[in-house]
Amino acid sequence: MIVSAIIMAAGSGRRFGEQKQFKQLKGVALYYHSLRQFLICKEIYEIILVVPQVRVKKTQNELTNIKTTKKIIVTAGGNERQESVKKGILRTSNMTELVCIHDGARPFVSEDLIKKSIYPCFNNDGAIIALPNYDTLKVCVEGHVKKTIDRKNVWRAQTPQTFWKMKLLDAFAYVEKNELFITDEASIMEAFGFQISVVHGHYNNFKITSPVDWQRAEEITL
Repeated sequence: MIVSAIIMAAGSGRRFGEQKQFKQLKGVALYYHSLRQFLICKEIYEIILVVPQVRVKKTQNELTNIKTTKKIIVTAGGNERQESVKKGILRTSNMTELVCIHDGARPFVSEDLIKKSIYPCFNNDGAIIALPNYDTLKVCVEGHVKKTIDRKNVWRAQTPQTFWKMKLLDAFAYVEKNELFITDEASIMEAFGFQISVVHGHYNNFKITSPVDWQRAEEITL
């Protein structure tokens, strides 16, 4: 089974205030913590690192001294995540059967979580890492609560998210044709009617989106 990893590090950093994926966390760029786990995972054939166009050359230079048998391809993303992910998929090998997509801003992914997102795909169209939700969820409009959502079947999606490559490309074509805006790859697959397995994730596999998250990450890595 040929599995290509796609690490998403093309964000603009609007919410964080800077491009956090290149900010140093314990001596290395944030994205590198994720990259390291994919490098040691034997199930991964190659790694596509998606970064902003202006960072492609610099990132390639930063990775030249890595000792690995895996191919690492640095490629430019697009204006939105959906476009960036597709660009990453199109850079994978012609032999690739599964694509394992991960947020570069989730530095505490483990080799175990990567594997857990891959193996359920043998019996499903894809698999995602997620956590059950224990908070009460409200739908609010213009500052007022409209309704409460039943949390019993609600999960909070994480990454990695792994899918059959050609099925995901089919789903991309569908959402593009219907001009749908999607926030993660599982949503793209759902829109096309594919069956996605959910695998219990880890609470440390959080996404850094704010300075408070960064502080939490620094405390974990110390």
